[in-house]
Amino acid sequence: MFETLRQALSLLAHLDNQVLAIVWLSFKVSLAAVTLAALLGLPLGALVAVASFPGRGALTVVLNGMMGLPSVVVGVVVYLFLSRSGPFGDLGLLYSAPAMIAAQTVLVTPLMAALTRQIVEDAWREYANEFNSMRFSLRHSVVELLYDCRFSLVVAVLAGMGRSLSEVGAVMIVGGNIEGFTRVMTTAIALETAKGDLPLSLALGVVLLTVVLLLNSGAYLMRQWAMRKFG
Repeated sequence: MFETLRQALSLLAHLDNQVLAIVWLSFKVSLAAVTLAALLGLPLGALVAVASFPGRGALTVVLNGMMGLPSVVVGVVVYLFLSRSGPFGDLGLLYSAPAMIAAQTVLVTPLMAALTRQIVEDAWREYANEFNSMRFSLRHSVVELLYDCRFSLVVAVLAGMGRSLSEVGAVMIVGGNIEGFTRVMTTAIALETAKGDLPLSLALGVVLLTVVLLLNSGAYLMRQWAMRKFG
């Protein structure tokens, strides 16, 4: 065990090219997915928090339920859409980085939307009368609340990033775990452990664990700072 740890730390210390390539692809895919998920999930969550429409309660329940959406289910659904016989099969995206981005976007968007809805709804209770008295439109109210809650919403984005980076099932199904093309940290850890290459698996595990801890620490510190500064 100690020898495996020594070899893993040696890979990290010498900036092994294989480790760097896998880590870089992981961040590239996750950042793209989180950006798309934020563009979709933040406005959706704020709209559900502010608007009144039939089925709003049911939609809220669905969003909250989808926070725990199984990644393998998302992988199968995206696979069906991108497979040769699927509606987007002609694009040839299956087993590529864009397919992995699509799967992670589907997985992370409900998480961001649900967290945003809760954050914005709390602020809406405080400002609703003021906004109504100034006759703000629905769009204007959503934009103002998103801006006012921007520091708290960073927590939702960081949570989405953590979910995206630690995801394995969906990206393995639609990405295929092809070395040099679609192999990210989580899929590489699973494959290399099965092959017996424990130093590489442990090195990637150390990187992944460090990043996830940093993201969670950043979310906590950001929330504490926002609470102290803005109450």
